[in-house]
Amino acid sequence: MKQLLGDFLVLSGPMDQGWIKARFIPVEGMEAVDESLVSNISIIPVVGDQYAVMQLADGRWELAGGTLEPGEHYMDALRREVMEELGSELVSFRLMAQIINHSSAPEPYRPHIPHPVCIRLIGFGEIRMVCDPLNPPGAEQVAAVETVCIDEAVRRFRSIGRDDIAEYYLFAHQLRTAAG
Repeated sequence: MKQLLGDFLVLSGPMDQGWIKARFIPVEGMEAVDESLVSNISIIPVVGDQYAVMQLADGRWELAGGTLEPGEHYMDALRREVMEELGSELVSFRLMAQIINHSSAPEPYRPHIPHPVCIRLIGFGEIRMVCDPLNPPGAEQVAAVETVCIDEAVRRFRSIGRDDIAEYYLFAHQLRTAAG
């Protein structure tokens, strides 16, 4: 796995997102997840041999997933986010990494989020598209959900400077193809 991660420039090093300094740790290299620190969960959504991508109302391509609600288990949050953002049911999910975030912000993003250290879980899984995105009030508004090949998904994220998301998709793709 370390050899595999070495192929990813963004994921293999520290990630600096302003107030947040983060580190990507693949499942193979991580200890058990400390569920008390989980704040977010994201998915690389798969439909057959294609990947689902979502475009927000402002035109940006974004990673599906989001922040846990107070007291919500991360798998319940994932099911909710998949329905809200992709209009889909979660069929399967495989955890591929945790992203450990260290925040220098004076307060957490939301009062119930662990601070100053929190964890984003990220994985890939099969979804079944059943309706349009729900777009609840107060949430990011999704304008489109499309299924594309891995190269097209990566191209879209790289075109807007989101090399991190492009590498999440590529990492998930390598894990999927290595598993056969």
